[in-house]
Amino acid sequence: MRNIKLTIAYDGTDYHGWQSQPGLRTIQQTLETAIASLTTQPASVTASGRTDAGVHALGQVVHFLTPSRHPLEVFTRALNALLPPDVRVLAAEEMPQAFHATLDARSKRYRYVVDNGQVADPFRVRYAWRVGRTLDAERMRSGGRMLLGRHDFHSFETEWPNRSSSVRTILDLAVARDGPLVTIEVEADGFLYNMVRSIAGTLVLVGLGRRDPEWVGQALSACDRAAAGPNAPAQGLFLLRVHY
Repeated sequence: MRNIKLTIAYDGTDYHGWQSQPGLRTIQQTLETAIASLTTQPASVTASGRTDAGVHALGQVVHFLTPSRHPLEVFTRALNALLPPDVRVLAAEEMPQAFHATLDARSKRYRYVVDNGQVADPFRVRYAWRVGRTLDAERMRSGGRMLLGRHDFHSFETEWPNRSSSVRTILDLAVARDGPLVTIEVEADGFLYNMVRSIAGTLVLVGLGRRDPEWVGQALSACDRAAAGPNAPAQGLFLLRVHY
C-alpha cells in the first residue's frame, strides 16, 4: 500500500465542513468520492484537522492509503478533473507508511479576514466578515500579544470539553491592515474548536474600542468562554498551511 499526501485548497461556502456526514455535502466525502473513482477502490482520507461549515483552506493537508500504481502527477491531474471547481489538489507526494496528516503536524497557521472598508466589498461576501466601523489594528495587535505563548485557552473554545486538554501554544499572532482589509493570522501547535474565530471576535471588540487590549489577557486568565468575545463568522476563516 502506498501512503499519498495531498495538499488541497477549497472554498468551503457550499459545504457542511470537512467531515463526512450522512446526507450532507462535505469536503471529505467529495474528495473520497473522487479518489475512489480514480483508483476504483474505496478511499478513506485523513486531514490535518477538520474545518467547519463555511471555512476555507489554502493549504489543507490530507493522506490516504491506496494500492493504486498511478504516478503522482496523475493523482493531481485526474483528481482535479473529477473534483468540483471549488476543491483543488495543489500537490501530491508519496510518504512513508508512518506519515499521518493529523498526528505529525507540528503547527498550523490560520488567517481571519475582516472587510473594514467604508463600503462593503460585494466580492468578499463569501470570504470576509463585514465590520463597518473602523478598526484600530494597533490596539488589536496589543491585545493579541496577550495570547502569545503556552496557556489554557478554555476561554476561546466552544463545546467544552471536546479535547483532553485546553492547553495550547500560540507561536505567532499578527494583525495587519491592507487598505480596507484587516487580517488576523494565528499559528499554534494545535487549535481548539472555534479557537481562531473566538480570538478574531475578541480582537475585533478591542479594535472597535469596546474593550481595552488588557482585557484580552483577563479573558484568557478567566478560563471561561463567557469572558471572551463572540465567535467571528465562518466565512472569514482560512487554513493557510500546515507545518510538519
